[in-house]
Amino acid sequence: MDPHRSPNLLDEALGLDQSAGTWPLGGRVVLVEDCVETSGSFVLYQIIKRALSPNSSNVVIFLAFSHSFSHIDRILRKLGSNLVAQRDNSRFFFFDMLMLQCPGEEIRKGKDGLVELYRKVQTLVSSLPEDKKKCITIMVDDVSLMEVATNGSSDHALDFLRYCHTLTSEFGCSLVLLNHEDIYSGLLRPTFLLQMEYLADVMVKAEPLATGLASDVHGQMMVLSKGVCGKPGNLMNKMHNFQFRIKENTVEYFYPGRRT
Repeated sequence: MDPHRSPNLLDEALGLDQSAGTWPLGGRVVLVEDCVETSGSFVLYQIIKRALSPNSSNVVIFLAFSHSFSHIDRILRKLGSNLVAQRDNSRFFFFDMLMLQCPGEEIRKGKDGLVELYRKVQTLVSSLPEDKKKCITIMVDDVSLMEVATNGSSDHALDFLRYCHTLTSEFGCSLVLLNHEDIYSGLLRPTFLLQMEYLADVMVKAEPLATGLASDVHGQMMVLSKGVCGKPGNLMNKMHNFQFRIKENTVEYFYPGRRT
C-alpha cells in the first residue's frame, strides 16, 4: 500500500490496502454487479488506478464493449492516472470491441470475434515477462454488452469467460467483470448470471439505497469475498456493507449514518 494514500472502505474490502508486494487480486475473479439506477463502473476505475499506481508493476488488459479509450482516459485522469502514458509504457492494453455491437451483425461474426479476442489476450499474457504474469488484471466492461455482441448468445459469452478464467489458474492473472444484473427479466435468475457468480471469488454489488434517493448518498455497496481464511483449517465468506457518494474526482465510502 502507498504510505501517502489514505485507505478507503472499498480498498479494505478488496484487500487493496495491504502492504504486501503481491497483487492481492492475483488468481481471483471479481464480479461487479450493478443496475440502471446505480452504476458500478467506478469500481473498475478504482481497481485500474490501484493496479497502475507508481509503486507497482501491474499490467491491465481492458476489453471494452461499453466505452471508448478516450472516455475511460478522461475519467482516470480525474482520478490522477494517465492511461496514455501507461499504454505507452506497456502497462495498459486496450482492446476496442465496440465494433462487435453493430446492428445486423451475424452471430457467427460475434462468436468469431470473441474467439479471436481470446487468442489475442492469451498471446499477450504469454508474451509478458514471468514476473508480471501474476500481476495482470484482465477487465471486461461490460459482460452484458459482450452478450449483445453475439446477438444474445449467452453460451458464447460464457465460453469466453471460462477461457479467460483458465488464465487465472494458469498464470495467476486476476479477472474483473462488470455486469448489469437488472437487465435479466423474469423471476428466475438465468443460468448465465448464476454461472458468473459461481466463477467469482469476490462479488461486488452496487445498488440504490433501500430507502430511496438521497442527495448526499448515491448508493450502497456489498462486497462478498469467498473462501477467506478464518480459524486454522477453515474457510469462510467475509462480507462488507457500506454506502458511497460519487464526486468529481473521487468516490467517498462510509458506513450508514457515519458520513462526515
